[in-house]
Amino acid sequence: MILGREAYVGGQIQQWREMKALWEGPEAHREFLERSERDAVEVALACGHDMIRLQYWRWRIKPTRKIDEYSFLFGDPEGSWYVLEFDPKTELFHRIEGYKESIVESPVREMSEEDLEAFVSSKERELEAYHPPEGPDPAIQATLARYGDYAIRNWGVGASIPHDQAWLEAVALRPDLVKRYVEVQAERAVRQLPRLAASGVKLIFGGGDFASNEGPLYSPKVFHDIMLPALRRITEECHRLGMYYLFASDGNLWPVAHDLFGESGVDGYYEIDRRAGMDLKRLREEFPDLTLIGNISSHTLHRGTKEQVIEEVLSCIDVAQRYGRVIVGVSNYIMPGTPPQNIEALLETIERYR
Repeated sequence: MILGREAYVGGQIQQWREMKALWEGPEAHREFLERSERDAVEVALACGHDMIRLQYWRWRIKPTRKIDEYSFLFGDPEGSWYVLEFDPKTELFHRIEGYKESIVESPVREMSEEDLEAFVSSKERELEAYHPPEGPDPAIQATLARYGDYAIRNWGVGASIPHDQAWLEAVALRPDLVKRYVEVQAERAVRQLPRLAASGVKLIFGGGDFASNEGPLYSPKVFHDIMLPALRRITEECHRLGMYYLFASDGNLWPVAHDLFGESGVDGYYEIDRRAGMDLKRLREEFPDLTLIGNISSHTLHRGTKEQVIEEVLSCIDVAQRYGRVIVGVSNYIMPGTPPQNIEALLETIERYR
């Protein structure tokens, strides 16, 4: 709708496109990467953005087998494997639990405590050998030079607790194991930061979804004991190197807001979920040093009227103009099937009142 042609941007549709490109070979993958950056920039410029996102969701695992246009098998067909199927209508893909071939049956199962222990131990061993190159990355420097008039949203590090069943059970049963994994993530992130800083990167995007509309998926105590030290470790290194750290999660984060937005040292918060109660004005008043990005609801864009979209945009612009330190925009993914008139209303209202 914005460019007048198909654009290589978006969520899981981009991951499916990359699966296809990886399957088709190195040249196809190179073309995918080049088009993805070009289209992301063109969309950003057409929308009047002040920040450019150079790439959307990635999928870096090459399929083992192509089943059909929308389905790919990953892993060892004779051992551990899974199948992903893309739905072009919803632009989502999911694992096919019941897929069978004549000689194998799907081994999909939840990870056991022993599996988690082995996984964390393997990550600890990997960390021992992980030492990024010193000095700047020429590719990052070239990217920053190419888009020097804009803030770039592209480089991120972070630590989070996975939100699948096995890990959430481990939060209660093996918090020591969860803490070890989060510490590995934080240490790996910290080791990446000097090279990013040397390359000229200023904005580090991190976080990880851990809440629903009702609140976090684990207790505030778990956040305080496990996540807060890891976040402090990352933000302190960012600040030492002259960079800013931004954190993202959907959902109601108020139960951990004091730790997350006050004690952790994070500089910015994005994916601000209005429908989960994350009110822009209250956030600005309680955390005056926190930069806020978003708060226009994807749900309103997708399901609301044009008038509701305009009302929501104006409410965000009002807070931004009165309080400052707010970047107005959509909090999350613009859903497939969103009415074009709602997107037009969004862009026109921002442009008129910015």
